[in-house]
Amino acid sequence: MDGWQALVAISVPICNRSFMLPFTIHCSGRVLAAEFSHRQNILSWSLTRPGFVSAQSVAWLEVRNDDLTLDVDPVVLLQERLAQAGYGEAVQMMTSRSVQKHHVATRRSGETYAACLATVGLSNAGRVGEFSQMKMPAGTINLLVHINNPLSVAAHIEAMSIAAEARTAAIIELGLTVGGRAATGTGTDCIAVSAPHGQTGEAASYAGLHTDIGAALGGAVYDAVSEGGRLWMKEQGF
Repeated sequence: MDGWQALVAISVPICNRSFMLPFTIHCSGRVLAAEFSHRQNILSWSLTRPGFVSAQSVAWLEVRNDDLTLDVDPVVLLQERLAQAGYGEAVQMMTSRSVQKHHVATRRSGETYAACLATVGLSNAGRVGEFSQMKMPAGTINLLVHINNPLSVAAHIEAMSIAAEARTAAIIELGLTVGGRAATGTGTDCIAVSAPHGQTGEAASYAGLHTDIGAALGGAVYDAVSEGGRLWMKEQGF
């Protein structure tokens, strides 16, 4: 894309072989993006493109307190800033974590490959089932995980649950606490699960813990969030 100075394509060794990431990572200023060569089937709760969408990129916008004054609509800000960067049609996410501090992890199980790109900030950490006030700036966990298999609607939703479970496991094992109990995430997390479009009959029907899809996807998310969380905690002096 015009104007981008940082373009990275990473080949990651796995089990004595290498495979190219399914997306190219662009990181410039306060925008991070993962761009695919073809449109993917992406499920997320993005502020601007929630649900199932067909998109070729997922983009993060880094914001600061002075970006989000009381008169600013965060959804409009997200749309406008990422449109200016060339990602108006992307699945869009927002974070106060520096997007320069992003983390990539890959996993393979059988013939299934997964790749995760994540930013991890825990200043807004919370515990599921307990109400907590949002802390500003709202550090958050934003992640994209891609699987190389087409997924049925049911499997795609199941894959989302595995991604959330892996994120939570990683956060619990970091040892961060809220009110004396283990944090399980932040109040502003967003997860995007992408898979290629497929023909009828090609899509996997299941993506749970007993499948290669679940194992690869969960492992990639766990590794990326663990690495990002450890860095954040080190920076905060934990």
